[in-house]
Amino acid sequence: MSDINRRYVLVVNGKSAGDPALRAAVAKKRRAGMTLIVYATWEAGDAALFAEMSVDHGATHVIAGGGDGTVNEVVNGLMRVPREKRPALGIVPLGSANDFARSLGLPLEPYAALQAICRWDTQPVDVVRISATGRGKGVDEYYLNMATGGFGAEVTSSTPKFLKRLLGGAAYSLMGALKTWRHRSYEGTLNWDDCEEKAAFLLVALGNARQSGGGQVLAPRAKINDGYLDMLLVKDFGSVRDLPQLITELRQFPARGRFVRYLPVSRLAVSTDPSHPPWPLTLDGEAHRFDAFSAEVVPLALRLAMPANSSLLIHDDELMHHDDFQPPSDTRSGYAEATGDTPATEAEKPH
Repeated sequence: MSDINRRYVLVVNGKSAGDPALRAAVAKKRRAGMTLIVYATWEAGDAALFAEMSVDHGATHVIAGGGDGTVNEVVNGLMRVPREKRPALGIVPLGSANDFARSLGLPLEPYAALQAICRWDTQPVDVVRISATGRGKGVDEYYLNMATGGFGAEVTSSTPKFLKRLLGGAAYSLMGALKTWRHRSYEGTLNWDDCEEKAAFLLVALGNARQSGGGQVLAPRAKINDGYLDMLLVKDFGSVRDLPQLITELRQFPARGRFVRYLPVSRLAVSTDPSHPPWPLTLDGEAHRFDAFSAEVVPLALRLAMPANSSLLIHDDELMHHDDFQPPSDTRSGYAEATGDTPATEAEKPH
């Protein structure tokens, strides 16, 4: 599609609407002939609503101008639009961490980001659906980047906004360090594929992409178009003597370690101990609390303006049609080769 046939809607976080660099970039692109409508959010939910309404303007692209939370809202709005009418997604990073944009290798300056969106072809990527219950309510939401449950979610949700603005991604590392000394674990039962595991967990991360929490790489081998989530499980440790082993495993991401497990799954269901408080869960940095939740991949549900040579993509023509999508049969063995672990036999799998 030539740029002359494209119509863009920019949904910008209201806190960034007055950003001089953004306003200058929009003005310059409009002078160059870019058809661009701008909406600024006022309150929570606006970004999703504006993204959904973009089809009324004949939009071919909806651009999320903000941080990971704004991108998340826009994605949820786009997923309300029927697939055949769904505009593509572009991103102008304006947040404190911009984890997803950094994973993709997107320009971080507004004009360069708009230029890239106009220049790049869009790529079909997976979206993840979360179905959850908590405090008497059920929700269905989507995310593109990362969901974290337990300790990681607690750090993200408790990091003050002023600290995020002051320190950027380093704020998450600081809060994580402070909380490590008085960490708590989360009891739960996890089910994926034909496996079940019940334990006390520090962290459960489900990566469609690779990093969260201000640059923390939690899913180093994730691909955004492979039909899988990269699941990271970190079990609680008994004493400080266990920390060296835990740290070693967090550097290696083994498929089956003493404290750490890392493997691809297409679906995960989590139920928490009813005697414990609901788990904290963040979806692309947005905080929630749930008693139970499940996550599953919606293959190739969205087109995204991103570099075609991105390391987050599997370049395989077999992945281009979601209706008969079958993940590569060697995916699991590839993970095993990368980690040095062999796939578990039926006898080794927990029941």
